[in-house]
Amino acid sequence: MPKRVDHTQRRAHIADALVRVAARDGLHAVTLRAVAAEAGMSLNLVQYYFDTKAELLHAALLRLERLSHERWAARLAALDDPDSARACLEAFVDEALPADEARHTFRLVWMSYAVLAMTDPELAAQPFVAGPDRLERQLAGILTTAQSAGEIAAGLDPDAEAARLLSLSHGVGTSVLVGQRTPEQARDVMRYHLARLFSAAPAHP
Repeated sequence: MPKRVDHTQRRAHIADALVRVAARDGLHAVTLRAVAAEAGMSLNLVQYYFDTKAELLHAALLRLERLSHERWAARLAALDDPDSARACLEAFVDEALPADEARHTFRLVWMSYAVLAMTDPELAAQPFVAGPDRLERQLAGILTTAQSAGEIAAGLDPDAEAARLLSLSHGVGTSVLVGQRTPEQARDVMRYHLARLFSAAPAHP
């Protein structure tokens, strides 16, 4: 009886191979042939699952996004008060910074994709900003809940604050990638921003 193939697992295996090539050699060096060699399978098999390099790159970004959210959820599950909005955002900050191999790879590949997409129409056609848009809406939801609970000031705009928090995390994360600051220094910057955000709320009687 022929062995049953788990196509979802195989697609993930190929996407992980792309990420390893991109992290090691740079995203510009990624080809379907290089990914096939890294994955230990034929080029034809890779092309069976992904018609183009752009399609494979987008699948890899979606996988990196999902794994990042899983790590964020794991951080929350380990907290004493996982329902706290501030604790949730502090966990987001910790996950967003490229302080270990997994987080560094995610930030590096995403930034590389963004840069390449500026000049590559095929990459630009992939909706890779949908991931940050989803995250921004999630952060806005957390801040809206915090505002309802009186944890942040009533006059703040949760949507604008979510956009600012995400943009700041991108910028500070990039500063770590280029060696401008250490992950610890970057974390201090982000925690400073969160402290100011939550201190803007009036004290409870």
